[in-house]
Amino acid sequence: MRGTALKLAATAGLIAGLATGAMAQDKKSVTIGVSIPAATHGWTGGVVYHAQEAAKQLEKTYPGLKVVVKTSPDGASQANALDDLTAQKIDALVVLPFNSDELTDPVRAVKKRGTFITVVDRGLKDPSIQDIYVAGNNPEFGRVAGKFMVDNLKTGNVVIFRGIPTVIDEERVSNFEKALEGSGVKVLDKQYANWNRDDAFRVMQDYLAKHPKIDAVWASDDDMALGILEAIRQGKREDIKFVLGGAGMKEMVKRVMDGDKMIPADVSYPPAMIATAMNVTAAQFFTDAPMRGTYVLNAQLITKDNAKEHYFPDSSF
Repeated sequence: MRGTALKLAATAGLIAGLATGAMAQDKKSVTIGVSIPAATHGWTGGVVYHAQEAAKQLEKTYPGLKVVVKTSPDGASQANALDDLTAQKIDALVVLPFNSDELTDPVRAVKKRGTFITVVDRGLKDPSIQDIYVAGNNPEFGRVAGKFMVDNLKTGNVVIFRGIPTVIDEERVSNFEKALEGSGVKVLDKQYANWNRDDAFRVMQDYLAKHPKIDAVWASDDDMALGILEAIRQGKREDIKFVLGGAGMKEMVKRVMDGDKMIPADVSYPPAMIATAMNVTAAQFFTDAPMRGTYVLNAQLITKDNAKEHYFPDSSF
C-alpha cells in the first residue's frame, strides 16, 4: 500500500474516467461515510465545501451510491461521529482526522468491521489501518518553505508556527528545519497555534515580546498568517521582512499577485484533496480499477510569476 505514490495535478481527468467506468457497472448499493473537521479555519472550510460538492456529484455519477458527510469540531466529537456512521452500515469511510493520536484507535475499530478506509491529509499513527491515503506532499511543503527562507534571507532569525500535533505537522516542520541546515538562517522559536488565526495572533504577540529581532516568519498556514500579520501591525515591528504562509488561500494568492512585500510567496496545499479521496474511494466499488495506494498532490511555490494559475476568486477558500 505504502509503496505506490501517484502524483495528481488535478481531479478532473480522474473523475471523467471513473464516471465512464461506472456506466458499465451493474447498479449496486454502496454507502460511503465522510468524517471531516468542522470549518474551524479557512482551509477546513474549503474541505467542507469540496466534500459537500463531491458528495452531490458522486451520487449523480454512481447509481446506488449514498454519501453521508459528517463534520466535527474536535477529536472527541469526531470519534462519536464515527460511531454514528458505523451504525448506518457504511461500506467505506473517508476520514480526515482532527488529530492523529485521538483518532487512530476509533478508525481502527471501524476497520475491524470490514470497512474500507481512506485517510486524508493528517494521517493516523498506524498507517496499516488505511487502504488509501490521500494528502498533499507535506515533506515537500516544509522543504519548499525552508528553501524559500534560505534563498531570500541568506542569514537571519525566523520563528515557526506549528499547526496541530499530527503526522503531517511533524513532516512539515522537520523538513523545513532540514532545509535550513548549513545555512545562515536560524530558528528562534516554534510553537503550536492550531492552524487558527486567533491562536496565531496570540502566539505572535508572545514572540514579539520575547524576541527583539525577527527577520521572517514561517506561518505554514494562510489563516495563521493573517493573525500573524495583524500582530505585527499592532506591534509596529518593522524588523520582520516577510511572512510565508501556505495552502493557497485566495486572499494570500492575491497579495502575492499584487506584489505585497510582506507576502512575497505562498505554498500550495489544496483543500479539494477531499474530493480526490472521495472519488477514488467510490471507484473502488464501482469500477474494475484497483484503487488501493497513496495519492500525493505536489506542493508548489506560488510566486508573482505563477500566482494567476493558483488564483480562484470564486473559491470558498
